[in-house]
Amino acid sequence: MNPMIDDEMLDRQLREAVPYIDDDGFTARVMARLPTAPREPRWLRAMVLLGLALLGSGVAYLLSGGLIRQGLIQMAEFPIWLLLVFAFGCGLVVGAFAVIFAIRKTPEVRDLTRLNF
Repeated sequence: MNPMIDDEMLDRQLREAVPYIDDDGFTARVMARLPTAPREPRWLRAMVLLGLALLGSGVAYLLSGGLIRQGLIQMAEFPIWLLLVFAFGCGLVVGAFAVIFAIRKTPEVRDLTRLNF
């Protein structure tokens, strides 16, 4: 049974096996002539997200029937240590999700079977 070849070894073997074939700039000319993909403005996406967040907040407030106001009043009466623990816990959860998503975007760490612990 042959052991699986990892990506780095395969990439090295492919680079060594086939020398570069000079195409007299053909690839560069083709790439230069390709049309660029139209991009939407970034501000449009931000405005759509902001509008949807405001709309969702407004709907939630109307459907709650004033429960949000009562919740804020009750939260103001909480002891400060409990609010700090809650804020710290929320920060840990958000930080954990940020680390998870950063790891998922890293190509070297996508294949967890190759990690040596």
